[in-house]
Amino acid sequence: MPALRITILQGAFFPVPPLRGGAVEKLWHRLAIEFARAGHAVSHVSRSVPELPATEILEGVRHVRVAGSDQPSGGVALKIRDLAYTRRALRAAPPADILVTNTFFAPLLAPARLGRIYVSVERMPKGQMRLYRRAARLRACSRAVGDAIMREAPALSARTRVIPNPLPFTPELPAVARETSGRILYVGRIHPAKGVTLLLQAFALARDSGRLPSGCRLDLVGPADSARGGGGETWWRETLARHADPAVAWLGPVYDPDSLNAHYRDATVLAYPTLDEAGEAMPIAPLEAMAWGCVPVVSDLACFRDYLRAGENGLVFDHRAADPVASLAAALATACSPAGLALSPAAARVRATHSTARIAADFLADFHRLVHSAAT
Repeated sequence: MPALRITILQGAFFPVPPLRGGAVEKLWHRLAIEFARAGHAVSHVSRSVPELPATEILEGVRHVRVAGSDQPSGGVALKIRDLAYTRRALRAAPPADILVTNTFFAPLLAPARLGRIYVSVERMPKGQMRLYRRAARLRACSRAVGDAIMREAPALSARTRVIPNPLPFTPELPAVARETSGRILYVGRIHPAKGVTLLLQAFALARDSGRLPSGCRLDLVGPADSARGGGGETWWRETLARHADPAVAWLGPVYDPDSLNAHYRDATVLAYPTLDEAGEAMPIAPLEAMAWGCVPVVSDLACFRDYLRAGENGLVFDHRAADPVASLAAALATACSPAGLALSPAAARVRATHSTARIAADFLADFHRLVHSAAT
């Protein structure tokens, strides 16, 4: 197939490479490299930061960085900053055949010179899908998101496709099946919607009732400050103080891929008890952890069902139960038991099903279909 000109336009709040976090930025950074390896001309537009030059070429990808900002707490301020950034980013973006973007305004404002508009829907839609009639594709990262798009904008159903998020790395070490349990890990934004308070309560309940192995600990990795999507450091430190426990540690954010993967390799269980019914689309942390053989414990949201099968390669707890703390505590205890640890090899099979190379090939096939349909 002929080479394509592909531009990926990220949002206003995180740079690429993802030095300051951003799950979406992390996975599209790896996809861009795969596209370039396949012989395509790839440009990646993202927020500028002092640590990175305005333009450079990394691993075959041309990076263009424009002024953005930290993420504000208010929705109106967020939209204003996003609009200003998007205008700058569109002016800086090169001509292309395909424009991939997850920003709110780019599908509305992108000029024709930037190519077919490919909206990557990475969160549950909240009314904006019906605005994107200029888009050639509405790509959903999970079937749950795809169904939500089609309910919101039935007229655009034919343009909607589900392509899952890939692992944002290629594992260079083997996954090791867990035989003993000593560490439960959480990775993600430290925010009330992520269920972190529920996790603290459930861990204490499971441990105090003797259902966790002796010496088991809980480590939480992620940013708490609101500028990086957390619920605020004051709130979080007060929460930790209320649930003070020598077996619990907050390690702060970890953005270096090697360091983060070392945490996954060292953990037995990855707990991701999100409560965000309206926002979660396809969280990447459980997928990353599974690639290293961690047994995932997640809430009962549809966004996990594309790759996590309860009792086969992970566990699900009922976050809507009358006593969700007890439900999560029971799931954590099961995950740390021999029966739970036996799920580890099946969890690691996401290395094949969700490899970056495999998912990148799916995207490229879709890009070629859209470009070809526009030319005929």
